[in-house]
Amino acid sequence: MLNEERRRAILDILNNQGRVLVAELSRRFQTSQVTIRKDLEILHAHGQVHRTHGGALPARESVLEDPTLREKEKLHQPEKLRIAEAAASKVAEGQVVILDSGTTTTAIARALRDFRSLTIVTNAVNIAAELNGTAVEVILTGGTLRKNSFSLVGPIAEETLRRLSADLLFLGVDGFDVHYGLSTPNLLEAKVNRVMLEISKRTIAVCDSSKFGRRSLSLIAPPSALHEVITDRGISKSDHRALKQAGIEITIA
Repeated sequence: MLNEERRRAILDILNNQGRVLVAELSRRFQTSQVTIRKDLEILHAHGQVHRTHGGALPARESVLEDPTLREKEKLHQPEKLRIAEAAASKVAEGQVVILDSGTTTTAIARALRDFRSLTIVTNAVNIAAELNGTAVEVILTGGTLRKNSFSLVGPIAEETLRRLSADLLFLGVDGFDVHYGLSTPNLLEAKVNRVMLEISKRTIAVCDSSKFGRRSLSLIAPPSALHEVITDRGISKSDHRALKQAGIEITIA
């Protein structure tokens, strides 16, 4: 295969899958990882891909990209539903659970609607609305509303959280680089997420496999802050292996 043919094929894979990884491309095209890295660097230089650690994303994606909740809801819906069901199975009656903002955590809220003795702490106005009319007790943090995500951020949200304690935190993220950590485009959202981590006994990241290999603007925490990850079958072997080596439990939904 000629270099140009391989690069066009890489772009086709990227458009279909949403990301590419050096190791997987190397195996697929039976060429060295050095060659694949050079391909990605050339495509990046021409503005055709966005280079990331271990691979690449579509050029339209950026560390500052902060799509609306409505836009996110249209993406990877079957995977999010399976992740939500797996997450709900880990919750017991009588627990206090934190749900941060996001479409996957919103799906988890829907999966928890039938609980009879459960307290949900959230900074997401839409999640509070989802649980309205159920037996679930909801504590909304207060704070400044982010219109893109319907989330509450800022000092009021952080101070409310610091007065609480939780059994479980389900943390949704915009980016998950297994070497760098969990990240989000918004600095204030990252600060609220870090307080959620501090007050929770167990933290579970919930994200579909498209989030792996991405880095957003603001680091929330390194992978070592997690106890478990719930994701789908699309996670790469290299990312799966890195999480296992870090001692993080993995649930494939």
